[in-house]
Amino acid sequence: MKTRSSVSIQFPVLWLIGLLSLLLMAACAPIQLPSNVPASAAENEAVATEAPTAELLPVPDETYNGLPVGFTPEGFPFRGDPNAPVTMVEYSDFQCPFCARYFVQTEPAINESFVRSGQVQVIFRDFPIVGLHPNAPAAHIASLCVADQGASLYWAMHGKLFQTQAEWSNVSDPLPIFERLATESGADVDAYNTCMESDQAAKQAFIDEAIAEGQGAGVSGTPSFNFLGGPDGQYLLVGAQPYEQFAAYIEALAAGEAPLGAEQQQQADNGAAAEIPFWATAEGWQPDPDRAGANMAGDWYRGDPDAKVVVVEFSDFQCPFCRKHVEETQPALDEQFVDTGEVMWIFKHFPLQIHPQAPAAGAAAECAGDQGKFWEMNELLFGNVDAWSISDPTAVFADLAGQLELDVDAFTACYNDPATAERVTSDMNDGGPFVQGTPTFIVLFNEEGRIIPGALPLETFSQALQEIIDQVQ
Repeated sequence: MKTRSSVSIQFPVLWLIGLLSLLLMAACAPIQLPSNVPASAAENEAVATEAPTAELLPVPDETYNGLPVGFTPEGFPFRGDPNAPVTMVEYSDFQCPFCARYFVQTEPAINESFVRSGQVQVIFRDFPIVGLHPNAPAAHIASLCVADQGASLYWAMHGKLFQTQAEWSNVSDPLPIFERLATESGADVDAYNTCMESDQAAKQAFIDEAIAEGQGAGVSGTPSFNFLGGPDGQYLLVGAQPYEQFAAYIEALAAGEAPLGAEQQQQADNGAAAEIPFWATAEGWQPDPDRAGANMAGDWYRGDPDAKVVVVEFSDFQCPFCRKHVEETQPALDEQFVDTGEVMWIFKHFPLQIHPQAPAAGAAAECAGDQGKFWEMNELLFGNVDAWSISDPTAVFADLAGQLELDVDAFTACYNDPATAERVTSDMNDGGPFVQGTPTFIVLFNEEGRIIPGALPLETFSQALQEIIDQVQ
């Protein structure tokens, strides 16, 4: 992916802290806003979620698991009584692990305690975060194609998507799985397939509308919940919070009061309580005594951990510009800055949605690292992109492991472990707020940071690093 112009962007570390604060709140944060986000406060006000009117609305006859289900006049799916005193608007992403955790751990209790009793209506808004969850948009479109056949079928599909998240999240083509889930939900498969083939643009426009509405209401990560009611009309709760937090919000709003935790939540959203993430601290950069070549933050590094300048590289093994940097620029940078102890170099994964095998390649690199050969696998992966850019690259990765004389059985077990994929996802979460293309380099020094986007020529990159080094000496 071609990135922005080759100009470094300087920012204070405190600004970096603010950008990363949402990732510390059990929520998935987006990389960038879609083009239809309102540009002014007045426009934001125009799309902000409005409280329901006092006029009684009909309760739908259709049910799912004994709860009334239907669609709002705008077409958004809901469950519960439309006349409930509290409305909770949920902004969620079917591929977001925190959203799935909320679905499994917290939502059932909310349904039983508040939705079934008529105290809360829950309205669902699609909020897929493409940069972090590349299969999410297709999952949301699939759910809307099932929704065309009825509200109860929609909620069945909704549940199955969260329940099978691990099955479809990292596959190169999730559509066959979605078709199976639609069938299992009771949808007519022919009608579903017709929708998937001919209505994707309309469904995507509907999703974009939901995203724009959420952003107008202050949503910037998933899951987020906008509670309507109380003195101020809206109260945003971010993250997969415990049940008790939801109960406190609902009970206060039902009584016409502001939730006690709302003020603290707003402060956290504004970054007042943010801390420097561990991966960007000197403590996080120290070597892990139990994992040679990794630091305490879990990232692979080379160079002196006590160097005054640290470069954090966000890269994608299937990205041609990343490969160009590794093959044409990195060797000279290592010789000039890393091998001399002036710079410590850290690698973090950032597989882009346009490179479907890149997450798997990241897992392969992680498993080679566990056997002490991360950087060797790094070079092999970039050097053999064409060989493993296939629908199932597993055998190719095993062959590369054999070339490095790794224990292939241990490598394969590591590669198949879902926890390994989570390491790659964790790096994406770290880079999500500010990485817009790969490769991206974050240079940290003197409690400041500088973004260097793109595969710069050696002379340009070298000059930028030397200027920084001169400032800290």
